[in-house]
Amino acid sequence: MPKGEKKKVVVIGVGFGGLQAIKKLSKEEDLEIIAIDKKNHHLFQPLLYQVATAVLSPADIAIPTRSLIGDKKNVTVYLGEVEKVDIQAKKVTFQGHSESYDYLILAAGAKSGYFGNDHWKKYSIGLKSLKDALSIRTKILTSFEHAELAGDPEVAKKHLNYVIIGGGPTGVELAGSIAELSHEIVRNEFHTIDPALAKITLIEASPRLLAAFAPKLSEFAKMRLEKRGVEVLTGTKVLEIDQNGVKIEGRTIASSTVIWAAGVQANSIGASLGAPTDRMGRVMVDEFCNIEGHPEVFVIGDIANYSKGLERPLPGVSPVAMQQGRYVASLIRGDLKSKKRKPFHYLDKGSMATIGRQDAVAQVGNFRLRGFFGWFVWLFIHIFYQVGFKNKISIFITWVWSYITFRAEARLIQDEVEASSVGSSTPN
Repeated sequence: MPKGEKKKVVVIGVGFGGLQAIKKLSKEEDLEIIAIDKKNHHLFQPLLYQVATAVLSPADIAIPTRSLIGDKKNVTVYLGEVEKVDIQAKKVTFQGHSESYDYLILAAGAKSGYFGNDHWKKYSIGLKSLKDALSIRTKILTSFEHAELAGDPEVAKKHLNYVIIGGGPTGVELAGSIAELSHEIVRNEFHTIDPALAKITLIEASPRLLAAFAPKLSEFAKMRLEKRGVEVLTGTKVLEIDQNGVKIEGRTIASSTVIWAAGVQANSIGASLGAPTDRMGRVMVDEFCNIEGHPEVFVIGDIANYSKGLERPLPGVSPVAMQQGRYVASLIRGDLKSKKRKPFHYLDKGSMATIGRQDAVAQVGNFRLRGFFGWFVWLFIHIFYQVGFKNKISIFITWVWSYITFRAEARLIQDEVEASSVGSSTPN
């Protein structure tokens, strides 16, 4: 590369993968980096459920993108949604603006996927963004208020029915946290109703919860959730979601609050590359995280299907995205020095899910943890990987306070109540 000539890297998405790539590439003075994201913040998604259940505030798990990378001299940050990627012209178009590139890193993430039943979106809420988390929080908190004013026990009962669809880590964590909120935290704050009568139902289509975990850990999670008052339905398929609730074989579960945690769909911008995609819309990549025929285009994280030499594609979890982000940054830096590329290898650091206070499951290879020790490790790992020192301290203090007092202080309903809306509104 001629002296003084800089290569341009465009990074779409500043989530776990994109952020790791940018941090590593920013150390290379011979690179110009353009970061594009439709959100102005980096989000720590594993703790979204705690915002949804009023344990944490949004600022505890999100940090402005510019405060993370905006001060780096060779990084330019743009707020915008990418409309088109032209891999032949090596150009990205967004917000009426375009940028050419020498290298492209697509790390645009995923959204909730409904397996072809998109009409279910109208009657349920996913959990992939701060907006989703705040919508769920508002839905849960107002359900208590609606029930308090309902006057009719049957109507109140429907308001206090919560259905979570999907028995992966997100579904399990949500179910446990909603049970804790309703059965313990707000129980003495209402006088017409008893929030402890709230019914939480967790539905999973496969035979057990937490399918990626060892069967004994799955069974432990199920047992602990049931002990907290959660009805767990495994091997149960959802047939329909409508204004009345959730229909499964043999019955309908009446509910005002249905949360979708069962599936994801890759960001649609991946399809614009013209490369093959799987049924979830993830872009098929080779052993270097490239699309076929384009060594300058990298696709990583939730939007990528990396399955080279594997029985199944790598899961859409933050450790995969982070490792891929650092890997592709190393490849680009290696290209500048004419180094031979080496295939990506994922180091599985294990999986974990919290069930509630003093209860979690974790596994790394053949090593298993559950109960209090699993919960303690879960706390440490999530503090360690949180971005930003202020956020680490804020979350730690909040967790300690919540543990001591058994309170959730982020119970704020942002919207004002309109006349005659509380207690008389139609669920969903």
